[in-house]
Amino acid sequence: MKVRGRVWLGAWLLLFLGVAVAVVARQRSALAIAARLRSLQNERLALEARRAEFETRIREAGSRPVLVPKARDRLKLRDPSDSEAFLLTMPADADTTR
Repeated sequence: MKVRGRVWLGAWLLLFLGVAVAVVARQRSALAIAARLRSLQNERLALEARRAEFETRIREAGSRPVLVPKARDRLKLRDPSDSEAFLLTMPADADTTR
């Protein structure tokens, strides 16, 4: 039995259809992955913004203008008078390795 033109045409059409289905499936998968990647990038940007905000809040909470009033209130501390404040100096030839 000899293969005729219609059979070859049908085989080529089936092959083309199979390749087209594979290409469409691959494109659909790529679009889904790209959407997920965009979502993760947006989430990462939001988390980095929150991290920066928290770092700023930590820096502000640990600053002297914030801590001094809290120490005064909670520990009942006061500022020293001029006669109570003095500087400690270290001689230049002192051994600092100890």
